[in-house]
Amino acid sequence: MLIIKDNFKTKLEYSTYIALGSFDGLHLGHMHLIDKTIKLSKQNNVKSMICTFENHPLSVINKEICPKLIMNNDTKISLLEDTGIDVVNIAKFDEEFMKITPEDFIKNMVECYNAKGIVIGFNYRFGYKNLGDVEMLQKYSTKLGYKLYVCEAINIDNEVVSSSKIRHLIAEGNIIKANELLGRPHSITGNVIKGKQIGRTIGFPTVNLNYNKEYILPKGGVYYTVVEYNSYLYKAITNIGYNPTVEGGKLSVETHILNFDKQIYGETVKINFINRIRDEVKFNTIGELKQQLVKDNNYAYTHEL
Repeated sequence: MLIIKDNFKTKLEYSTYIALGSFDGLHLGHMHLIDKTIKLSKQNNVKSMICTFENHPLSVINKEICPKLIMNNDTKISLLEDTGIDVVNIAKFDEEFMKITPEDFIKNMVECYNAKGIVIGFNYRFGYKNLGDVEMLQKYSTKLGYKLYVCEAINIDNEVVSSSKIRHLIAEGNIIKANELLGRPHSITGNVIKGKQIGRTIGFPTVNLNYNKEYILPKGGVYYTVVEYNSYLYKAITNIGYNPTVEGGKLSVETHILNFDKQIYGETVKINFINRIRDEVKFNTIGELKQQLVKDNNYAYTHEL
């Protein structure tokens, strides 16, 4: 898979079928669109391509309403590589890109990336002030000689699968439903930092994650998770919250990894959220906290990786 970071400055030497979108989360709807692009590109003997952004457009247009992202770019690239896509363009959405008219956006797709086909979702919009839509892409397809394919929404339980819906579910702590729409567990990745090490004194050492605040965290509480570290999977219990029993005060992501006793400060781990077990609780004593942690661990032991 070729990865480029291009804002219509490069001219590809080969023809492409291009999937357009932000693809935050790479949920089931996105994957359907990508699979369609790959299939069409093979039928037409051209390269399959995805055009997306390294940052959310609202981070430039209006930071105050920019949503927290579901997935970082490294995870997105890794998952895209598994799909078999040929080329991924991760453009930088900046003020110059923001001002591209819808007409020029379409022309650039054809002139720079030799688009012979464009694949979009049913509600795709583009160009300055989001003035471009499906109807405009259809109109220009005849003029510029490309085929347009519009993928309808993917529905689960009569609900449209969308990034915004998934963000809402994650924020509510409804991880099971969010994972269903994603087609995989929601995850966060970060470096392990040193905490207060109180868990170690009561037999439940934790790894503290230095997470990026640009990405959405599940609702505070205790979760059954699966930790990826050095290509191995470990059952774990993750607490998102303020550690009220020991007066933490600062929002933290702490994970007790079962059957794991390594010191991994500064190293990277990925935490996959499987299920929400309970709310965060302030216990009267450390002893009560320890009793609850034993129950949480037993919950993890009884579930499969």
